[in-house]
Amino acid sequence: MIKKGTKLYSIFKNKCPRCQEGEFFETTNPYDLKRMGKMHEKCSVCEQKFEPETGFYFGAMYVSYALGVAIFVSIWVACLVLSPDMHPAGIFGLVVLGLLVLFPISFRLSRRIWINLFVKYEEKEVRSSNQTN
Repeated sequence: MIKKGTKLYSIFKNKCPRCQEGEFFETTNPYDLKRMGKMHEKCSVCEQKFEPETGFYFGAMYVSYALGVAIFVSIWVACLVLSPDMHPAGIFGLVVLGLLVLFPISFRLSRRIWINLFVKYEEKEVRSSNQTN
């Protein structure tokens, strides 16, 4: 179980990185392709803006690339271990299929990882004292 207050909680539970209570994306289903990338403008609980500046999520492409490489290597190694006689074209096809199927998940995951690099968790008491000052 991932504890509230950690970056992993926010990343894997689709929560606001600051308060970890409000939802980050409009829908929890990454395969709702019409709304896959739709994020709330700001957190409904702590008012944290989810796009602090224009082009903020361009950096998430680097995270998405790293996730893609990890998926690629994982599928490649699994194919080599489970079926060592598989033709390289078959392995390549499975890798491409795996990347396509997991794209919505890696897209959303990379955005949540990226914002968690820049926004830190604040407990409720700390947030309320910062808002009054």
